[in-house]
Amino acid sequence: MTAAHKNFDVLIIGGGMYGCSIAWWLTQMADFTGRVLVIERDPTYETAATSLTNSCIRQQFTNETNVRISQFGAEFIKNFRYFMGDDPDVPELKIQSYGYLYLADTKAFADDLRAAQQIQARLGAGTKHMTRDEIASDYPFFQLDDIYGANHNLVDEGYFDGGTVFDWFKRMAQRNGVKFVAAEVARLIRDGRRVTQVELKDGTRISCGTVVNAAGTRARQLAKTADVDIPVEPRRRYTYIFDAAEPLGRDLPLTIDPTGVHFRTDGRYYLAGGRPDQDPAVNVDDFAADHSLWEEKFWPIIATRIPQFERIKLVNMWVGHYDYNTLDQNAILGPHPDVENLIFANGFSGHGLQQAPALGRGLAEWITFGSYQTLDLTQFSVERVLSGKKFLEKAVI
Repeated sequence: MTAAHKNFDVLIIGGGMYGCSIAWWLTQMADFTGRVLVIERDPTYETAATSLTNSCIRQQFTNETNVRISQFGAEFIKNFRYFMGDDPDVPELKIQSYGYLYLADTKAFADDLRAAQQIQARLGAGTKHMTRDEIASDYPFFQLDDIYGANHNLVDEGYFDGGTVFDWFKRMAQRNGVKFVAAEVARLIRDGRRVTQVELKDGTRISCGTVVNAAGTRARQLAKTADVDIPVEPRRRYTYIFDAAEPLGRDLPLTIDPTGVHFRTDGRYYLAGGRPDQDPAVNVDDFAADHSLWEEKFWPIIATRIPQFERIKLVNMWVGHYDYNTLDQNAILGPHPDVENLIFANGFSGHGLQQAPALGRGLAEWITFGSYQTLDLTQFSVERVLSGKKFLEKAVI
């Protein structure tokens, strides 16, 4: 990087889904004319959450803002080529809408699902509450002796091609003039209420007007170099791909078992995932797997819920990380009150990919106009985190 290119209006640290979404959306803001640089430490994205995600989207949240975020996400996916300027090279995308199926194993849980369904229906979502008999009629392969009810939505809920969305965010951002560099940020250099420069690991310093922390699981250690803190840490999440000796013969909804384990159709195979029983913070580079979990936890739960899955064969597995917000497992967005040009895009806790279109747009609006223009995202503010005021969302997987 030459001396002439060491000053940028917006410097984004982290070139995954959020860094690229924000960068692309900035190029769509008519009032934004600044120079943008995205710094990504690992351009292979080998262990990035963007690469290891399960690429699903749902509207089944209990907070109205989260529902509206996913509704825009579904609109964006279904009209992807339009949003990308009707470029004929951009593929048409769709959502494989097998839906999420939340199973309740207590009356209180079923009552909570009914209340959530009413919120979602009021906002236009297609969620339906189902009795145990209705579940059995639609999905006779489930064992439901312990189940009181469920919520299910077959409209704009399911799998989408998140990798393609990310790829075109990055391509179009570059085409529109955003610069990308492969480098590691060592620290933020702060002068009073502003970050004035970013120092790379090789000692290079880059001046900036605004800096965006989109560093995923490394967000907290980056923030600390500017003497601020956010409650984000890496947590392991397991994904398994398995084949069934007796396939179900129809799509399996993304089923959230009361144990927290989830499973769904994945092409000709099936996908399952969840967290370990012990769920501590881990090192940002620690992707070691506990291989006993499949036999001791995941398979028994799956086979209990779907007896037809007694005979299944594990085909693949991987460990990814959530950038886990320990306060309330929801996003941390916007400027820090003590560092006015430091913008946060962190702590998505597993919601990140599906929320990237709306939240990337919102942060681009904030950078350009100093406020959110299309969807009010102030509930996710850094101030709420500093005050310990939780963003209330019951539907966290």
